[in-house]
Amino acid sequence: MNYKSTLLMPKTDFEMRGKLPTKEPAYVERWQNANMYEKVIKQNEGKEHFIFHDGPPYANGNMHVGHMLNKVIKDVICRYKNMEGFYTPYIPGWDTHGLPIENAIQKQGVDRKSMSTAKFREKCYAYALKQVERQMQQCIRVGTFADYKHPYLTLHKEFEARQIDVFAKMAVDGLIYKGLKPVYWSPSSESALAEAEVEYHDVKSPTIYVRFKVKDGKGILEGDDNYFVIWTTTPWTIPGNQAICLNPRFTYALVKSEKGNLVVLEELVDSLWETFGLKEKEILKRFKGEELEYITCTHPLYPERESLVIMGDHVTTDSGTGCVHTASGFGVDDFNICQKYKLPVLVNVDEHGCMMESCGEWLAGQYVDDANKTVTVKLEELGALLNLTWITHSYPHDWRTKKPIIFRATDQWFCSIDKIREKLLSEIDSVNWINEWGHIRIYNMIKDRGDWCISRQRTWGVPIPIFYCEDGTPVIDQKVFDHVSALFREFGSNVWFERDEKDLLPEGYTNEHSPNGIFKKEKDIMDVWFDSGSSHTGVLVERGLGYPADLYFEGSDQYRGWFNSSLIIGTAVHGKAPYKTVLSHGFTLDGKGLKMSKSGGNAVDPIKTINKWGADILRLWATTVDFQSDVRISDDILKKVSESYRKVRNTMRFLLGNLNDFKDTDVLPVNELEPVDQYMLAKLNDLMDAYHKSMDAYNFSEANKEILNYFTNTLSAFYMDFTKDILYIEKADSTRRRQVQTVLYHHAKTMMKLISPILVFTAEELHDHFHCDAKQEESVFLEAKPEKFEIENADALKEQFDLFMNLRTDVMKSLENLRAEKVINSNMEGKLTITLKDEYKSLASLEDSMKQLFIVAKVTLDDNAEGKDEYETCFIKAEKFHGVQCPRCWNWFEEGELVDGLCPRCHEVVETLPSSEEE
Repeated sequence: MNYKSTLLMPKTDFEMRGKLPTKEPAYVERWQNANMYEKVIKQNEGKEHFIFHDGPPYANGNMHVGHMLNKVIKDVICRYKNMEGFYTPYIPGWDTHGLPIENAIQKQGVDRKSMSTAKFREKCYAYALKQVERQMQQCIRVGTFADYKHPYLTLHKEFEARQIDVFAKMAVDGLIYKGLKPVYWSPSSESALAEAEVEYHDVKSPTIYVRFKVKDGKGILEGDDNYFVIWTTTPWTIPGNQAICLNPRFTYALVKSEKGNLVVLEELVDSLWETFGLKEKEILKRFKGEELEYITCTHPLYPERESLVIMGDHVTTDSGTGCVHTASGFGVDDFNICQKYKLPVLVNVDEHGCMMESCGEWLAGQYVDDANKTVTVKLEELGALLNLTWITHSYPHDWRTKKPIIFRATDQWFCSIDKIREKLLSEIDSVNWINEWGHIRIYNMIKDRGDWCISRQRTWGVPIPIFYCEDGTPVIDQKVFDHVSALFREFGSNVWFERDEKDLLPEGYTNEHSPNGIFKKEKDIMDVWFDSGSSHTGVLVERGLGYPADLYFEGSDQYRGWFNSSLIIGTAVHGKAPYKTVLSHGFTLDGKGLKMSKSGGNAVDPIKTINKWGADILRLWATTVDFQSDVRISDDILKKVSESYRKVRNTMRFLLGNLNDFKDTDVLPVNELEPVDQYMLAKLNDLMDAYHKSMDAYNFSEANKEILNYFTNTLSAFYMDFTKDILYIEKADSTRRRQVQTVLYHHAKTMMKLISPILVFTAEELHDHFHCDAKQEESVFLEAKPEKFEIENADALKEQFDLFMNLRTDVMKSLENLRAEKVINSNMEGKLTITLKDEYKSLASLEDSMKQLFIVAKVTLDDNAEGKDEYETCFIKAEKFHGVQCPRCWNWFEEGELVDGLCPRCHEVVETLPSSEEE
């Protein structure tokens, strides 16, 4: 007789294979058509807020896999907080101004010089919107929920207006000023750069040692053959030399040599003489640096010019000669010390990085790199060069063009850090920095940071809203700022370039510095970091979400970027840091741990990855890796992730399959379940606790591990394993089967929600195939948060079954030995005689159910350990059971126990079935 048809085998349309790349787009379309994001947010309106503020990616090109890591983690955070009942709107943002967009437009064949600034900006605007749309669709495809109908773009009128308000507050408070100072200058971009726009790469540079002849020794250095020796890695700055800086506390020596009497740091004499290749070496005099102050030297290239010996604490013994070449126009320390000595600022390099006419015909027009050689050759011809070598060292580069930059003094607008430094440091200490090293990093950055150069000599950005009076005085007037802000809110920032000054100022505006009523508007735009750095006001305050945000989350490079600029502006304008908590992620590397690059051919395209593996696999990867550090991704890594995914999917499929005939009306109260069932719900409670603890700490990899371990070790390997004998064999509506189904029902509902922030598509697919509830919500994301179960004596229950699981481990070992020795083919043939050790005696109460729990033929407990193998929990005698097997349930029984060829249980079930089901 065929008994297979009498078994209650699992039935579900939830497929074993995910087919994610095929199925996911349909869910994306469904969610969009149903306005699912809005529905999810609306259900928590009026509840406690959790405000997450999105840092804007730059709107140019496709999203790379690092962006997707970022977007997935943000989405998981917001989905989880929404699931927890917080009102958590997610307003996605884009950084839409800046040089790369200008460059992209010109690469498309647009001739910048053939059109007005306003027209060129219109093309930039249109290009940026297209880039935003492309990136937005890619974010949507990866399953993120956000207010994509109302994103924030830094080019939006209301955002630009708020930015003007922010600038105005800082300017009126005296935190914005214009000054001539050395800044990071990019000749390739023809613009000043912020620190966050600078990256460092190794370059090979000439290192030269040059002697400056003493002109007036001030009675300290006498004679006609004395020289100070300087050292530099930028020979092109020698024409800009104005001074030689010494440390007042160091000891210097005047040393006789065949190249004259040379002044250098005493402790470096021996090593320098070796470098110079000099034979004669006699120390004639020693001096403290301060004794040599105000001595003058003749400039080696321009005999008519002097170089003043000055003092500075920044001089060290790390490299060089202890005598520092100082050019006020080309270094921050140089500038500051020259200001102290009232030396004028000398800049003889233009915005293109070329030497100016004041350098002389022999040098004018040469780019700084070329000038290095020309200057060095000239110094050698003049007998001033003592040594030339080459070194490889780290040098600043423009992060956009990847080309070297220079320090160059120019008139720029600055944000004063000094005036608010202590407040900034205090605010940093008040923030919860989840990456503790991030706290230290940004603290030290702000502690040591110079003033922030916020002006850029570009076109595509928010203009600096400054008018100059006839005498050059900048207008810092709240009334003017308010008027410009109102114009921007109505017309956008392009109005600045479309209208004349008189049409941009309030009607009838007068100023004592412009007696003739003539004004000139600033041409520079604001640093794009000022754009994004003011987004807390342009978005959170503008949209009524409140200030500060609960969380900022971006890449670890943003401690010097967005975290930094947002902190400065937020503290300056609102008196408080713009974030309560800051979390960061590392960089995305290839499978070998190497940095990705298109040229290297190792870049991972997230869209191709999604099309191959599915977005849920990418999402699971992003939340499985330790994202707070640098992370790796490759096909091999994704393959391993997909294996974990398959475990989750197949376990959930088992749950659904065995609930095919179960309804929410069949759910039994917890106190009507068997102890092992209650234990499973107690363990599910523990899982929820561990899950929430990990998720609340943004430790998503640990949350995933908790779920996967539970699926694998507790649910699948234990409960689902032995309950097949109940689910498949018992009568459909038997109490025992309904008890087990009640446990499976709770697990299915709970697990669907727990995985929903991460495996968004799979959770929704599971919800579609979960037919137990009469009043099911439209989406898994609208279902209530899973609550813990009330279980009497839960601790005692867990204690007992935790002991049982230890015993089970030893039982499995004993059966494994039998299988290895070919005594039995499966555990079902095993017969166990067990003597429990004292601490496990309480498990005797489970003796009647042990046969089913261990899935063996027979279990007997006794008190005689003799002749048994010892294990940690007990003594076991494992042997083969000699009896007969029931052809329906495959369990083994003693001879004579079968009724009509079936075990009593199966016989009873079959007898109650209609005759058609027996055939």
